[in-house]
Amino acid sequence: MMTGGRRWAIALLASGFAAARLAAQQSQVQMTLSDAVRHALEVQPAVVQAIGAQRNAGAAQRAATGAFLPSLTLGATSNGASASRFNSATGQILNVPASTSYTGSLALTLDLFDGVRRFANKTAAAATQSAANAGLVNQRYQVTSATAQLFFAALANEDLVRVAQAQVDRAKEELQISLNKFQAGSATRSDTLTSTVDFGNAQLALLQAQANLATAQANLGRQVGLDQPVRAVPDTVFPALPDSSGLRAEALSSSPQVQQAEATARAARAMVTVAHGEYWPTLSLAYSNGYSGLDAPWSDTGSYVNNWTLRFSVSWTLFNGFSREQDQVAAAVQRDVAEAEASDARRQINALFTEQLAALVTAHAQIDIAAADVIAGQEALRVEQERYRLGAATLLDVLTAEANLTQAEVTQVQARYNYLVARSQLEAVVGRTL
Repeated sequence: MMTGGRRWAIALLASGFAAARLAAQQSQVQMTLSDAVRHALEVQPAVVQAIGAQRNAGAAQRAATGAFLPSLTLGATSNGASASRFNSATGQILNVPASTSYTGSLALTLDLFDGVRRFANKTAAAATQSAANAGLVNQRYQVTSATAQLFFAALANEDLVRVAQAQVDRAKEELQISLNKFQAGSATRSDTLTSTVDFGNAQLALLQAQANLATAQANLGRQVGLDQPVRAVPDTVFPALPDSSGLRAEALSSSPQVQQAEATARAARAMVTVAHGEYWPTLSLAYSNGYSGLDAPWSDTGSYVNNWTLRFSVSWTLFNGFSREQDQVAAAVQRDVAEAEASDARRQINALFTEQLAALVTAHAQIDIAAADVIAGQEALRVEQERYRLGAATLLDVLTAEANLTQAEVTQVQARYNYLVARSQLEAVVGRTL
């Protein structure tokens, strides 16, 4: 069986190991919340993808506008050919010098009418651009909220390390008191053994808190694009409870998720018009102008012959195996789905707003309750410690009061950061900083 002296030595070594680990963490990269968010917005794949979608939508919108402009094609050819031939009358081959011809051309093509499909495509492209813009805003707030949660998790775990260290200090003090009382003959050996076990458990709790802190800081480092842990630096001012009047209406009207869904629905409705345009004829204009000759263009073009054409054409598909009908049904189905998703997005934002606002108010109220609980726990522990010194209470009473205080301190830390997390999630729902 391990003696009390060896237990004490092991506990001291564990304490030194924990202190060394905590000291090593002080050399890490430090970031405020604003810095962490700025770095995360630069490296997170979701934001990069949203930016790419925005760029693609912009290119599609330019292409939809360009459909109203004529297509221009510039061409040039050089053709060399042998003119030698066989004379069947004489049975001889007539050798004629090879000749080279040159041609240059410019062609223009323009659809004059296509059943309003270009207008509908332009409307759909503009709506898609609006959806991409709203999607980028939404992803920025989602990444901001996720970064804030990781940031606050790192802060909370750092506070929990301090709580665990305070628990170790109290357990060490209780162990010393029990040893002094045992040496004075006013406590049993069971008290010293129980105090030793409690001190060891406090050391384990500290090691676990430090491991949780290291994990939280590593996760924050990954979020901001670093290959090393990041220590969160708290703001000097704790944010107050925001004014919630008018926030619900604002969220329902300007939330990025709602705007993105509604823009997607507008694009889907425009695609229905595009599908209807397949039933209309297409009127096109084509013009080409070319010059050809035997002299090289860089030497002489005076003998070149001009050839030009101007053509109007009408194309009208009367039947194509029900492909137009299939396109129309597919576009209508996509429109119905997009409109249903837009309506559901509003209901989802309404429900999320209710949930996050309730969580915010509850967490804010819990902060004051937790603070009062800590004060009560400190006083209860002080009374039990004094009673134990006087022999009016048992060690179990002291350890119970100590555990209650530790739990109250943990709850206080959690309450503070639950409030900050709820606030960041509400900001993501509303789509702006509160």
